[in-house]
Amino acid sequence: MLRFLPLLWASLRRRSLRSVFTLMSIVVAFLLYGVLEALRFGFFGGVEAAGDNRLMTTHRMSIVRELPGSYLGKVHSIPGIRQVSAQVWFGGWFRDERNQLQVIAADPETLLEVYPEIHLADTEKRAWIADRTGVIVGKNLAGQFGWRVGDQIPLQQSIPYKSDGNTWAVTVRGIYVQDGADNRGMYMQYKYLDETRVWGRGRIGWMVPLLETPTDAARISREIDALFANSPAETKTASEKTWVGDFAKQVGNIGLMLSAVAFAVFFTMLLVAANTMAQSVRERTNEIGVLKTLGFTNGTVTWLVLLESLALTVVGGTLGLALALVLTQAMKPLLNSFVPLFQIPGYAVALGFGLMILLGLVAGALPAARAMRLDVVEALRSG
Repeated sequence: MLRFLPLLWASLRRRSLRSVFTLMSIVVAFLLYGVLEALRFGFFGGVEAAGDNRLMTTHRMSIVRELPGSYLGKVHSIPGIRQVSAQVWFGGWFRDERNQLQVIAADPETLLEVYPEIHLADTEKRAWIADRTGVIVGKNLAGQFGWRVGDQIPLQQSIPYKSDGNTWAVTVRGIYVQDGADNRGMYMQYKYLDETRVWGRGRIGWMVPLLETPTDAARISREIDALFANSPAETKTASEKTWVGDFAKQVGNIGLMLSAVAFAVFFTMLLVAANTMAQSVRERTNEIGVLKTLGFTNGTVTWLVLLESLALTVVGGTLGLALALVLTQAMKPLLNSFVPLFQIPGYAVALGFGLMILLGLVAGALPAARAMRLDVVEALRSG
């Protein structure tokens, strides 16, 4: 294979400007592919991280409408439910309204049982449980603001929960890492929120039941909703995966749009690469005839053309993906509030390399077949 590299390099340099433009089109195609995959993962990555044994119970009308806290014990009593975590969206910001935070109020013990993928040191866990004004902070959020365990943070809240202003003094009691998440969230104690607010006391935002057996999800979902049917606050229950997927789709069919754009980009790139290879083979008809005269077999000539096509797509695709990784890292802080999981997942990178090889083979297939079928006499006569 290495002995053919000089021939391959000479072929690419024959029309260097054309090769450069073709390479640039491939770089742009895979740059767009990487950014699109980062967007796709940003919108739907949470679906993969969602637990199979967790449900989401919200108000039937909207998640922004709260539920009575008394629902918690009734749901917990349903057979097949191991634990239930009640949660409330707090939100808020730090120092400036532009520093919006993902703060959720919950009971520490039930939260950590329902979400075992939240990793927290035992000492920090005990400290959080013992301190009603304590919070735990995601590793990336702590790094963003330089927070450490023991730091006091003034949280600002636009919702007029308190009678003495909108500042909530909390203390960092732990820094957690959650598998499959962006680790930019914060959890505060529900008791602290509920005891301090002047309205909405005793109410919760939603419930997350943890199931004994994932196969019971459909039955238990029906039982929960039937339990509160015809009440002032009816519920809607679905598996966590279904709920996260439906929530992502509320912004439109992002997956279909991203797939359509990616298909158009790669189809255009394929046409450009195939046209380049076809022109290259036509211009080298005489040279191919000479190679065959010197003893190069049809199979060898075919592989030379395919290797030329593969060299363009693999080199261009690798450069494009590398640029996409750099670009998405630069864009991540800007998009964090809207797309927290904005990053190129590992499987997308592996798929990208597979696409490079596939597109290189497809683009070079017809020109390689033409070179293989080329008659030596006709090829020499063309020169």
